[in-house]
Amino acid sequence: MDEELLRGLRAEVAKAMAMFCVRNTKLDNLHAGVVPVTRTGDYSDVTVIDADGRRIPWPEVSHFDDDAMRDLMREVVDRLYTFQELAGDPKMLRLMERWSTVTRRWDEPKMDRVLLGQVGGSG
Repeated sequence: MDEELLRGLRAEVAKAMAMFCVRNTKLDNLHAGVVPVTRTGDYSDVTVIDADGRRIPWPEVSHFDDDAMRDLMREVVDRLYTFQELAGDPKMLRLMERWSTVTRRWDEPKMDRVLLGQVGGSG
C-alpha cells in the first residue's frame, strides 16, 4: 500500500481512537467545573486556598489525585483494548465512519517528539 495512503489511514485511526477511547471518559469529569479567570493568560495570577489555608499558585496545583489518575488510565486502557478488539467489526467501522465527519475537522496528528526520543526515532 502507498506510504501516503497508509499515513492518512493511521491518522484517521488515531483520531478515531482519541474520540472513542479518550473523549467522554473520566477526563471529561476533570474538565468540568468552573474555569478560573486569569488576566496574565498563564494562570500565574490565580491561587487556590486549601482546607489548611495554604495559598497554592494555580500552575502548582495538582488538578487530580493519584486515584483519579489511576481510574482514568484504567478506563483509557480498557477503551483502547476494546477499540483494538473491535477494529475489524463492521459495526465499529460504521461507527468510525459516522464520527469521521467530526474527526476530519480536527488537526492532523503529528509524531510526538517525546515518544520518538524514547524509542530513538526521528520524525
